[in-house]
Amino acid sequence: MKADGITLIDTGYIRPGLCAAYLVHGSGGRAALVDCGTATCAQRVLAAIDAAGVARDAVDWLLVTHVHLDHAGAAGPLMHALPNARLVVHPRGAQHMVDPEKLIAGAKRVYGEAMFARDHAGMLPVDEARVVVADDGHVVDLAGRPLACADTPGHALHHYSVWDAATRSWIAGDAFGLSYREFDNGNGAFAVPTTSPVQFDPGQMQASIRRLVTQSPTAIRIAHYGIVTECARLADELIVLVDAMATIARNADATPDRHARIVHGLTALYVERAAAHGVADPARSVAGVLGGDIEINAQGLGVWLDREAKARAAG
Repeated sequence: MKADGITLIDTGYIRPGLCAAYLVHGSGGRAALVDCGTATCAQRVLAAIDAAGVARDAVDWLLVTHVHLDHAGAAGPLMHALPNARLVVHPRGAQHMVDPEKLIAGAKRVYGEAMFARDHAGMLPVDEARVVVADDGHVVDLAGRPLACADTPGHALHHYSVWDAATRSWIAGDAFGLSYREFDNGNGAFAVPTTSPVQFDPGQMQASIRRLVTQSPTAIRIAHYGIVTECARLADELIVLVDAMATIARNADATPDRHARIVHGLTALYVERAAAHGVADPARSVAGVLGGDIEINAQGLGVWLDREAKARAAG
């Protein structure tokens, strides 16, 4: 167990240092798991729970910050292996955990059949009787350690973040962007928003970022990847980047090569910001570490543009 009672688990999704889950320790050996990786990560996560000295029947809660598969895909297999756990999920995501067919179909559209089979195969439905719906403000009692769920849309409408009062820190899933440790240097951490399909909304994302830092947290634990502590600075930078990314998308709209233009614009933006942060060889670093995220972010921005266009046409 870590001194603060929270163990970081590398789920092993795609590569080391990409996707984290968090094991929160309560009194009497009880525990809660926040996020869990994809279905193909389930055995690795279980092994990490075992290595942390937590009995599988002592895991009382599995909280998924949202139902994207890198956060919730392993929920079904894990619920089979954790006999006393209850699944805590946003009300907009609960039905997808009980019946994941739409999630599976959507992931296959985004990733393709081959990548889905490699990284996501093995999803299972969760017994509805074991599902707890977490509205804004819902508090999970982990053996006397309260974990409060706060609605934080912007990345997804089915996203909440978890406030751990014991450490005055958030476990924030994707609500506070991506911050890979490869970019850390003497200037601290470097972060970018995550706008993956299909519910990105810039205003909601900025409001959620502001909500997180209003608590003056000591740290924010994010899924991609790990713990960041310069929360106010990173929040300011993320809010500026959301606007910059939305502008790149709008400027590329109505062009025949829209997606390619967005990818190019995001790449240039991130290289510029990485250089300003003091990252060595920023072009190579951004391409090597953020290449996959740039593609997914561009897809999400395109979906947002199309949704905005439909809203204008309907209004």
